[in-house]
Amino acid sequence: MDGILNINKPKDMTSFAVVAFVKKISKEKHAGHAGTLDPLATGVLPICLGQATRVIEFLFEETKTYRADVELGKTTDTYDSSGKIVKTGDISGINCETMELALSSFRGTISQLPPMYSALKYKGKPLYKLAREGLEIERKSRLAKVYKLEIVDWQPPIVTLDIVCGKGTYIRCIAHDLGEALGCGANMKSLSRLRVGPFKIEEALTLPQIEEAFRSGMWLKHLYPIDHVLINFGAVVINDAQKCSLIHGMPIMINPGSSFKDTINQDILSRVYTEEGNFLGMVKYDSGRKHWKPEKIFSTECCKQE
Repeated sequence: MDGILNINKPKDMTSFAVVAFVKKISKEKHAGHAGTLDPLATGVLPICLGQATRVIEFLFEETKTYRADVELGKTTDTYDSSGKIVKTGDISGINCETMELALSSFRGTISQLPPMYSALKYKGKPLYKLAREGLEIERKSRLAKVYKLEIVDWQPPIVTLDIVCGKGTYIRCIAHDLGEALGCGANMKSLSRLRVGPFKIEEALTLPQIEEAFRSGMWLKHLYPIDHVLINFGAVVINDAQKCSLIHGMPIMINPGSSFKDTINQDILSRVYTEEGNFLGMVKYDSGRKHWKPEKIFSTECCKQE
């Protein structure tokens, strides 16, 4: 069972619990998710099964799209609506113009201080557990990339934002920091992830739908192939002898073709396929030695004998 399921995570359920649910109904021991969603959040949560767990690192690098409802005028200790209100503020002077001005500083490469209520660990213990004990641990700011940040709707005190960002971006921090910039405070009232790389909310299945698919034996049609998450990489085709070399960990020579015309002098990753069109794995070009090295090979199938 090697592939990816596009799950629509329900509210009030952890990402770990969704993985446990899928492992139980699929009876697949090896499973993992590609990017944690807070229990409060809903939306796209790709679940990788079997050998697909080896491409989770590529999904982490993909951009993500979120829709967030931010409540102005209330600051919470968790930065979202699940927390305790620690401060209130006046929003009477807030309008779309003032918000747009404030939002301009949250686009591009930004610095974020991870919230105490997060899964980051300090001496092996998650920060949120320490926060519940009333402890405040010093954290280091992190850089995040925000490619798009737009106001979708403004119904005081709720402003709805669409956000496209890179890995490691805390949407709760954007909500909290926006409130600080406006001087009124804010918290994230709700959050939905609309996209992770090629996986979209319109195609995501609910847990009852996934459960029914496994019960009826129709789950395979919902399982995306491993290389679905690698569509942004170039591709090369190899023969049987080259396939044997890669399976045994040896580098090969390949005519890179036009897709690598401008990058062949760099160390790059590529998908690799057999002449029959079967996905074999990922290879990396070594510009120094002018050959391709196996990076991740997903097949150990015996080579054809002459």
